[in-house]
Amino acid sequence: MVQGRTRQTIGKLSFLQHMTGRNRVPAARWGVGLALVLSGAVSAAAVCWPFDCWFVQGQALWWLQILALFPLIGLLQGSGSGQQAFARGALFASAWLCATFWWLYVAMHVYGGLPAILTVVAVLLLASILGLYYASAAFLFWKLKAVTPGWSAALFAALWTMAEMARGTWLTGFGWGALAYAHTTGPLSHWVPILGAYSVGALAVWCSATLALIARAGWLQRLTLLLLIMALWLPHGIQSTTSTGDLKVALLQGNIPQDEKFDTGTGVPLALHWYADHMQASQADLVLAPETAIPLLPQELPDGYWANLKLHVDQGNSALLTGIPLGDYTQGYTNSVLALAPGAAEPWRYDKHHLVPFGEFIPPLFKWFTRMMNIPLGDFNRGSIGQPSFAWKGQRVAANICYEDLFGEELGARFIDPALSPTVFANVSNLGWFGNTVAIDQHLQISRMRALEFQRPFLRATNTGATVIMDHQGQVLASLPRLTQGVLEGVVQGRTGTTPFAWWVSRFGLWPVWLLALAILAGAWRFGVPDPAPLGLRRGD
Repeated sequence: MVQGRTRQTIGKLSFLQHMTGRNRVPAARWGVGLALVLSGAVSAAAVCWPFDCWFVQGQALWWLQILALFPLIGLLQGSGSGQQAFARGALFASAWLCATFWWLYVAMHVYGGLPAILTVVAVLLLASILGLYYASAAFLFWKLKAVTPGWSAALFAALWTMAEMARGTWLTGFGWGALAYAHTTGPLSHWVPILGAYSVGALAVWCSATLALIARAGWLQRLTLLLLIMALWLPHGIQSTTSTGDLKVALLQGNIPQDEKFDTGTGVPLALHWYADHMQASQADLVLAPETAIPLLPQELPDGYWANLKLHVDQGNSALLTGIPLGDYTQGYTNSVLALAPGAAEPWRYDKHHLVPFGEFIPPLFKWFTRMMNIPLGDFNRGSIGQPSFAWKGQRVAANICYEDLFGEELGARFIDPALSPTVFANVSNLGWFGNTVAIDQHLQISRMRALEFQRPFLRATNTGATVIMDHQGQVLASLPRLTQGVLEGVVQGRTGTTPFAWWVSRFGLWPVWLLALAILAGAWRFGVPDPAPLGLRRGD
């Protein structure tokens, strides 16, 4: 009787597969692929909303980031093999990263002159290569198959965080658009000065995984997990810093067209004239000009240009920080910031440490690629980590250039000695390479995260935007409209003191996060796998 029913059922299934297999299986695969691509794009939008509709453009949507991971987590759980989980993780990550830094197309094609088709291939290839970190995490998540939702959620968060840290640190690192940047606001932002961006990103991913997997849990497990999530969101931010007084600042935004910026017949004289006029006109305590605001080496400047700036500073009460390239053919070149202060015999100097691949240094075996692009200043020397701050009027101003504020663990090296730690951060950038795109808003979110981690105000002087004055809680106090020329004047309040994150990251770097993630991975392997034999795993081996 049972055998008859079994044969009958198999016969019906065979008939259905015969009738629908050719149509529904490909359709299901396309549906899965589309779901992964769309959820990846939504994850990018959650970090920094790219549209001027529904929500405020440039806004971080923490709740959308948590929801956006649901399809990926569910599809990884339902994957039929490790290879399928790897492919699904790769597709999601590639879509997410392409939607995050698609604006590289503008730099390479519009301003670099790389053919359009090669530029598209380059962006897709970069996203796909970086996506391999997350694909590997997806493979391991499927391979371990933790029993309880608690172990599964913790395992997914640990693997994802290791992938984020690998992307952000290995091979110079490019952690732009990490999911943690969706949490510069919202309930998890209170944990940033304690745990830092990577750990807060881990909490966010853990919340996503817990909610996505909660249907598998019993009622007691569900209640426990929900209470734990609520407990994470209840604490308010701590105040680890105190005021060191006010500093009047003037931030310059020249809006020099990027296709003319290094042209000696147009952009160079325009920049030299505009910045010199506004540097000398300001009465602020500190005048801050963008990256390569002065686009020539000192020895190439017109006669008397630098001497006139120094004379003006010596006769007044204002200090000047400006981006300028330094060096020569023999010594090599640096992307630098020089500071002039009244009475100082020599300028203060900061040399950029974290260089942009292809833009500021050429990786081995890739000179053929850079020769295809018409981008100047392509090979710089590196400065050291933890260079001294610029001391002025009771403040210690720590400069960083371009995307150096992406690397909190490197900025944290300046906090090992509280007596010398920065009271104000000053970022000088030129995002003109990327046009009027979401890159401007994304970079602002990065600076907001660093302000929260260290509880330090952030000044941002850029060529095209976002030029802002930000307080120690990551709130923008004043800003200039993007793609305009202007001077942003205001007051910034320096801060002293050390946040928990600044304390531990200055001493141990990211190793505590790595070790905790590896401990969760080991715990899931040791305690969470129900039947290791089919997976080729043996406890205790």
